[in-house]
Parts: sequence; structure tokens; C-alpha cells
Amino acid sequence: MLTVIQYLLDRLKQLGIRDVFGVPGDFAFPINNAICDDKELRWIGCCNELNAAYAADGYARVKGMSALSTTFGVGELSTLCGIAGSYAEYNLVFHIVGMPKIQVQKTHAIVHHSLGAGESSIFMEMATPVVCASTMLTPENCIQEVERVIETALENHRPVYIAIPHNYVNADISSFNAPVRKPVKSDPATLEKVVSIIAGKISNAKQACVMPGFLVDRFGLKDLSMAVINASGLPYVTMALDKSVLDETNPSYLGLYMGKLINPEIREFVESCDCILVIGTILSDVNTGKFTAKLDKSRIINIMPSSAHIGYTDYINVKMLDVLEELTKRLNKRTDINGPFARRPAVPEINAEDPIMADYLYAKYAEFFKPDDIIIADSSSSFYGLLPLLLPKGTKFENQMLWAAIGWATPASFGTALAAPDRRVILITGEGSHQMTAQEISQFYRHGLKPIIFVLNNQGYLIERMLSKKVDYCYNDLAEWQYYKLPDVLGCNDWITRKVTTCRDLDKVMRELDNAKTGAYIEIVTPKLSAPSLMETIHKNL
Repeated sequence: MLTVIQYLLDRLKQLGIRDVFGVPGDFAFPINNAICDDKELRWIGCCNELNAAYAADGYARVKGMSALSTTFGVGELSTLCGIAGSYAEYNLVFHIVGMPKIQVQKTHAIVHHSLGAGESSIFMEMATPVVCASTMLTPENCIQEVERVIETALENHRPVYIAIPHNYVNADISSFNAPVRKPVKSDPATLEKVVSIIAGKISNAKQACVMPGFLVDRFGLKDLSMAVINASGLPYVTMALDKSVLDETNPSYLGLYMGKLINPEIREFVESCDCILVIGTILSDVNTGKFTAKLDKSRIINIMPSSAHIGYTDYINVKMLDVLEELTKRLNKRTDINGPFARRPAVPEINAEDPIMADYLYAKYAEFFKPDDIIIADSSSSFYGLLPLLLPKGTKFENQMLWAAIGWATPASFGTALAAPDRRVILITGEGSHQMTAQEISQFYRHGLKPIIFVLNNQGYLIERMLSKKVDYCYNDLAEWQYYKLPDVLGCNDWITRKVTTCRDLDKVMRELDNAKTGAYIEIVTPKLSAPSLMETIHKNL
């Protein structure tokens, strides 16, 4: 007989999951034990539950999904911010929660980690808005419910919540009637209509382009999206959240479109198109350049995971996969539409002993990046500094600027490094973001990972200063840490640790790291208000 936890873990392993992030707790001990006793699974303990959720999010961005285990009440609520970010940004996380025994729940007994009111389901209810499915497993419903939440998770590519009462974890399953479910497909008539309209609009457009978004990556459709672009012959641009979703070295790639904030020649081209094929892009404030983008809805075709929006008409029950597959067969290649060439920022001339200014720093990053790097940027000024750079082939640029929780990047880069141990993982964060989750640095060394970490020290929350009309509010000041000493304190022995303050220092350490064989942690000191040019533009347009 299979137990409840055995069935759940076996199904997760069948999906390819081998690592489970989390923090142990007594209500979850039977779950924790089962994970550790399973020779095919690896328990990845984190410093706290929020960090574990962020790490699971980073892992899912590489592997397509991840698993997270926490205890009842305090544990699961600590993850909630991270789970909400995964929900907003379409990262599939299986969140497994250990609950009090069912008898305790039924008698409304007051237990620790609760609100003292004898209610055990309240935390599941709190999580409901940020998961696409939730369940409490019992021996009777285990198979049916596990299959239901897995199907929903795969369909929506968003987190699910799976609670198990303490005494049911190792209980034998009492029913083996697994439901037979059919994959959800597009309505054929709607699909035909949508594809015909799109093909006609692209064929008849005087000027057109494609705008692929990060959902293309989340749903595993990057190659298919590139096939559509090749079949159409159209140039493509990306918005801020979607950077590097497709190859930035491709001749068809024009560069970043972000309204009036950057690249005026690209803005003019995009906004003069009478047909824009948007694939999985969310038109958020960041993506639209603080709503400075002037996109005529009547000219936009937006293909989303389970719907299509053509001008002012919405079509439901059509899958992105099906639409893209049909378009590759039906599009006639255009050879008459060309856009402006993407441009690389120039490296400014400096003296070796000059302080490190933002424009020099980001130009040096551009030189430092290599093909197939994974770059993790926090929701800080660094994100805006990296946006204009053209990245090498195969580079993956990850950010969380839709949910935009500062502190996400440090644990997320840990999860990413675990998921891709053979790729170079580069974390770029500011000291304000880093202070929130810096302890997770210790986990890299614990698992034999060798990241390259750049921490920008500019005496406070630079992004907040630049988003305010007045730059000297005290709430943007921070306690001064000696950041480059943190790896030693956190047990990261033999790492390369440096504090650089001049352009000469920066050049030297970049050369040193080019073929680094260990982890590296570099504190980069810049003047307090030295901001990327894009950030300066945002500040001026407040």
C-alpha cells in the first residue's frame, strides 16, 4: 500500500522534481522525514521560509517547476510573499504544508503556530488568492486531489497549495481510483478564426513587428515563438520584463522598447507599426516605460496562454501553443520590413583612479558577460542599468520586476545555481536588497556552488531615491555593512572576495573573475547618486 506522502512524492518525481526547498517544523516533520528518506530526493534547507520560497522560484525558472515544504502557520505565512511573486510571474511551485492532526482540527483545539482561535483552515484561505489550486489531502481523496492540483498547476503554470494533516502523512491510501483527465485543447473553430485573422493582418500590414514576452519562456515555447518570427520575416523587440526571452544576437532583434524612456528610434518604429504581434507579454507599468508607451490597441494582437486578443475583440479557449503552431504553417514571410539596428552602449573614457560611475560599471558588465550565462538582477537600480545591454547568445536574464520584491534575487540565484550547476550564475544586486536576504549566501558554499556575486554599495536605496522627487529622505539610508567580509562570516571558505572603489580595481577584478574556479563576492562602491542613464531619465520624468 502506498501512503499519502509516498503517492505525492512519487508523482512529483515523475514530473522531474528532485529537490525540495524548505524549513522544517514539527507539524511538517513526517513530510520532512519522507523527503529525506527518499533516495531520489534532496532536501534543500534554507535560512528562512521566505528565502526558501524565493529559491524555489529561481529554481522553477530553469527547471520549469519546483517544490517547497513548510510547516503550518508561521512557516507557510513566511513564504506567502514569495509564493505571490511566483503566482504573478507564472512560476510553478508545489507548496507542501504540514498541518495539525485531523482530530485537533475537528475539535478546534488551540495549538502553537495558530492565532489562538482553534481554526486550522484560515491559513489555507489566506493563500487562496496566490495559488491556482489548493487541497488538503486525506487517505480517501489523495489520488484524485493530487492529480487535480497537478493538472491545474501544469495548465496554469502557477503555484499550488497542498496541505497534509500530521496523522495522514503516512496513512495508507484507501482508494486507487485515479481520475481520467483529457488535456485541454483549443476550440477548433475559434482557433481557425484567430489564426486566419492574425495571418491576414500580418500579410496586409504596411509595417509590423513581433514583441515576445516572458510567458513564452514559462510555457516552454521559446523555440516555437522563434519559428513564428522566422516564418513571418518580421523584426522583434522586447520590453523590460521580457529581456533575453529570445536571442539578442539574432539579426531580427532590434532592442528594447520601453516607451519614451529609451531608444527613441525603436519607439518610433514600434509605435508606427499598424500590426504588432505580442506573444505572452504583460503590459505593466515597467514594461510600458511608466505608461509612456503609445500603443494603439486596435493594432495589437496579444496571444496569451489560454486566450487571444485581437484589437478590441477577445477570444477564449485558444491555447498559445496551438496558435503558434498554426502560424508557423500559415504565415507568408515578409522581406520588406526592416527596423533600426540595436546599439551597444559605449565604454566611457576614464582615468584608472577615477571612482566607479554607473555608466562605466554597466559597460564593463557588458564586456564581462559570456554566452549561456544566467544573470539574476534584483529589483534595484542595477536592473535598469542592465536593460540597455545586448546580451551574448544563450544568456538568460532573470528579474522579478512585475512583483518587484526587493531581496528576491539573492535566494533566487541560489535556487537557479542548484538547477543549473554547470552554468555560470551571476547575481547582481544592490546593498539594500541584499540586506534583506543576505544570509542565503551561506547555502551556495554548503552545496558546492560557485556563483559570481556583485553587490553594489551606493549608501542606500538608490532606486527609491531616483523614484522620488527629493533624493535625500532618510528612509532611503541604510546601516553600513562591510559586505565583502560576509562570505567569510557565512562560511564560504576560499572564495574570491574583494571591495573595489576605483575603475582600476574594477578592471582588475573583472579580469580575475573571467576564469574563476571558486565562488566570488565583489562589493562595488560607487558615489551615492551615480545612477544608470535610464534611471536618470525616469527621475527626470517624475
